Amino acid sequence: MAIERIIDTSLHDDDANEEIIEVTLRPTTFADYTGQDRLKKNLKLAIDAAKKRGEPIEHILLYGAPGLGKTTMASVIAHEMGTNMRVTSGPAIERAGDLASILTNLNDGDILFIDEIHRLGRTVEEVLYSAMEDFKLDIMIGKGPAARSVRLDLPRFTVIGATTRTGALSAPLRDRFGLIHRLEFYTPDEIAHIITRASNILDSKIHPDAATMLSTRARLTPRIANRLLKRVRDYADVNGDGIIDTVTTKAALALLEIDELGLDPGDRNLINSIIDNYGDSPVGLNTIAALTGDEATTIEDFYEPYLLQIGFIERTPRGRRVTPKAYAHVGKQANQNQQKLV
Repeated sequence: MAIERIIDTSLHDDDANEEIIEVTLRPTTFADYTGQDRLKKNLKLAIDAAKKRGEPIEHILLYGAPGLGKTTMASVIAHEMGTNMRVTSGPAIERAGDLASILTNLNDGDILFIDEIHRLGRTVEEVLYSAMEDFKLDIMIGKGPAARSVRLDLPRFTVIGATTRTGALSAPLRDRFGLIHRLEFYTPDEIAHIITRASNILDSKIHPDAATMLSTRARLTPRIANRLLKRVRDYADVNGDGIIDTVTTKAALALLEIDELGLDPGDRNLINSIIDNYGDSPVGLNTIAALTGDEATTIEDFYEPYLLQIGFIERTPRGRRVTPKAYAHVGKQANQNQQKLV
């Protein structure tokens, strides 16, 4: 049975208020954007060069784990370029006609942000190739023997694609991007700064030591940090005076069952399921999905990145394997062969 996760890095379409608050907390300029310093330097250079030449910035591909700020970075780029941004996603563009409708409504310099771009269909991709490279759109008019191809001129626009799975992108599509950048996990200090900024926007007072405590539980991910802050704020408003201190934070996190490393019941269930059923033997992704009740893509996109980052699981040619660090964290004894790997 799948476990509902408070620290899920995905946005939930059924919670409109949550998404509105999420947008409110997003920075709009590089000055307000905490972390990703290397990426910001490269993007600033590209933006300044494009503005100096009076051209749209090159097509950009942003990749990394969910919740690291790919959508936010795209909106910052649009703001710094002083242009409009249209937002869509790979699954939303089902047919080539859907893409054609979007492209023909763009203006010169506009940015088209495509989230989950790896989920575009092959026929849609083929239309996008020429649009990105030549700013031309080839469409078919009519059917059967009377069908004919018409080429339309498009405005000079920029595609910013976001993906958690670069390996799922076709090589021809990946080659159309002039700038390809990875978003890294944040440091605890950067997360603490993000939490403090968000609390100010939410008009909620938080003590510095409470922000530090939250930063260690947020899985080095801004989206989770903001979500935890809102849950702790709820607890402080209902059970306290509205001020977020360490006592309130500890109590709220205990209620949410989030431990000192930011692992929730879903993470611990995954680790324990592998240990209890397979010990230190490698386990295939589909087998783990069957054990936990989650989909394989959910495990790969939402569980694994952080567990790999903190060294709790490792990928081998034969599957995933739990490390001695994970054994120690859940209070179980690793066998001697595995202990030698530490």
